Amino acid sequence: MGIRSFAAELLPTALQGRPRAPAVPMSPPSAEVTTFAGLQSKLTHLPKADLKAVRDAYKFADEAHLGQFRASGEPYITHPIAVAGLVADWKLDAQAVMAALRHDAMEDCGITKTELIERFGATTAELVDGLTKLDKLQFSTREEGQAESFRKMLLAMSRDVRVILVKLADRLHNMRTLKAMKAEKRQRIAQETLDIYAPIAHRLGLNQIYRELQELSFTYLRPWRHAALEKAVQRSRGYRRDIVARVQNDVTRAFNEAKMKVEVTGREKTVYSIYRKMREKHAGFASVNDIFGFRIVVSSLPDCYLALGVLHQLYKPVPGRFKDYIAIPKANGYQSLHTTLVSPLGTAVEFQIRTQAMHAVAEAGIAAHWLYKVGAKGNPSDVAQRLGTLWLKSLIDIQDETRDAGEFLEHVKIDLVPDAVYVFTPMSKILALPRGATPVDFAYAIHSDVGDHCVAAKINGEPATLRAELRSGDVVEVITAPNARPNPAWLNFVRTGRARSKIRHYLKNLEQEESQALGEKMLAQALRLEGLALPPLEPAAADTVWPAVLRWSGNRSPAELMTDVGLGRKIATIVAKRIAQDLRDMGHKPDVVTLSLNRYATPDNESPQGLVVIDGAEGASVTMAACCRPIPGDAIVGYLGRGEGLTVHTADCQVGQRLFGRDRERWMRVEWAEEPSRPFETQLQVLLHNGKGALAQVAQAVSRAEADITHIDMGDERPGETADLKLLVSVRDRLHLAEVLRTLKRSPAVLRVQRVRP
Repeated sequence: MGIRSFAAELLPTALQGRPRAPAVPMSPPSAEVTTFAGLQSKLTHLPKADLKAVRDAYKFADEAHLGQFRASGEPYITHPIAVAGLVADWKLDAQAVMAALRHDAMEDCGITKTELIERFGATTAELVDGLTKLDKLQFSTREEGQAESFRKMLLAMSRDVRVILVKLADRLHNMRTLKAMKAEKRQRIAQETLDIYAPIAHRLGLNQIYRELQELSFTYLRPWRHAALEKAVQRSRGYRRDIVARVQNDVTRAFNEAKMKVEVTGREKTVYSIYRKMREKHAGFASVNDIFGFRIVVSSLPDCYLALGVLHQLYKPVPGRFKDYIAIPKANGYQSLHTTLVSPLGTAVEFQIRTQAMHAVAEAGIAAHWLYKVGAKGNPSDVAQRLGTLWLKSLIDIQDETRDAGEFLEHVKIDLVPDAVYVFTPMSKILALPRGATPVDFAYAIHSDVGDHCVAAKINGEPATLRAELRSGDVVEVITAPNARPNPAWLNFVRTGRARSKIRHYLKNLEQEESQALGEKMLAQALRLEGLALPPLEPAAADTVWPAVLRWSGNRSPAELMTDVGLGRKIATIVAKRIAQDLRDMGHKPDVVTLSLNRYATPDNESPQGLVVIDGAEGASVTMAACCRPIPGDAIVGYLGRGEGLTVHTADCQVGQRLFGRDRERWMRVEWAEEPSRPFETQLQVLLHNGKGALAQVAQAVSRAEADITHIDMGDERPGETADLKLLVSVRDRLHLAEVLRTLKRSPAVLRVQRVRP
């Protein structure tokens, strides 16, 4: 049985050879390459022809960066060489190494993509382009530019996973040499690394990089906390040396007696993981009792379970602390058996059991498929690409439905959550979802159509709400209906970026369609005031008025212009006057009858925007103001907010009156349709005699009046003899509301009831 030196293994790579914090951690010597000779010694896996190409790439990069220096004062070329050295450690191919050598050439040296294609081929140029930030474009904020650069990199990664491997090597070397930067920039880069790059490394199974990036980020973000915890770990290491030695001897003897050839190594939690556990549990350092653990590497998969039996015979397992990640691997491909045992001295010790191949994937993730050719059949890059297929595919889906870079990055951050639950479909297929995921997330993980039409769910055969939190092992069944549509309220509880982006995409499309219809109605009305009819929107032929109008407005199509009018981004009367002028220039004459009718029908003090009829079918483009909650029969006015669509207020609403006084050109005439298509909500204030069944009497009274209660607010005060309620009641019109009020007043429990006015 091979036993490694426990003292050497006990400290993680990121902690070895490091001066005491808050000093910056020193990088492992093996990872630092500053000359091409040092890099070449790592390229023994490449054929001679590829070595020549790499040398040419180095010369190209050296010339491009000539005269440039890093913040530390070193020649800039030392950074690309170090990044290429990290890439070479993973045994990536020559194209990835060349991309690492030239990853800053386009960004910092003015080298064009065309030049790279001509010199080194399209594949290498695409890799470099995917790594290049969009600094040369103009963005309104630094955050917007950063988000757009992330989107570009992640989409390039979805086409070729080597992009992110080179980028992670680049970020790792930058973090190892971050001390030379100014304090503010160190903080920003460290926070960005902790929020984005470390989770990406974890998502792709690159656990060594994941741990080191976390540890380095923590060192720069919280230097004094890091120093204090590191000292505590060192003291704890001295206290627990006897426990660790005894456990190691016991384990070694048990496997020798079982005649099993295994490799036993000790491991220690990183300082950052201890800090995170203390924060999650709101506990002190002394309560974190699993700082030390052991890893058992065996020769074959059946030996994993045999080794588990040996350990469980040696020490008692802690109930509920066994996890089989071999039968159900993690989303990033990680496989191991995890078990926590009680040592002879009463302390909990965690063991991880895996094969050598599993260990390779556990430490290097996707990179292991180049490094160890784990399970590779054919090109290792193809195997690696399949390992991250599900998440990479979700990036494409989110991109297709999210045009805003900040929103895209928000969805990606959601999907970078490392904790996962594993649930089953009724056909026993396993799906990995983030912790806290719901049946709606499950539905969208199966297919977007299933998510769009889901109405209910069953968990383990029992009916459940759509916001129920899923647990590992649940069997989830989604019930759909052909006429069902996504609910905006789902955005409050879904956890996956895919579900969130799909719901938002649907709602945006719905809002666009409804806003376009409203804008078309408003523009047609405004043109009638000019005595003209709205020209047909489709097709926008060259001989119509639309090409000139679109050049003036900056829109791409008449439909987009209608949407802007409906959302209040453009004023209908201004657009109508422009269209009318162009129509007159083309020889169209106003209809005298229409013009005179509209002038007589519109008093001078009325809105110049024309009239919009409200029937309740307008959807998201028209909203009833929450301050006054108008219902059919109320005198109403409309306010066209910038990008918010049309908001309807009662004519006596003080909030509306302030808006109209401040921005008069944005208000417009609105009227109720003769037969609205749906009921509308209004708010009632009810003073109750607080007796047994009082709330039930109120509900019965509203029901007798054929109305619905959609919300009840009882306030925060403890009720005494009386209780104050606020009800949202859905009614048809003012006559129906009057009937509801009369019915409530006749109820014995009701002392007073009135409609709430702003």
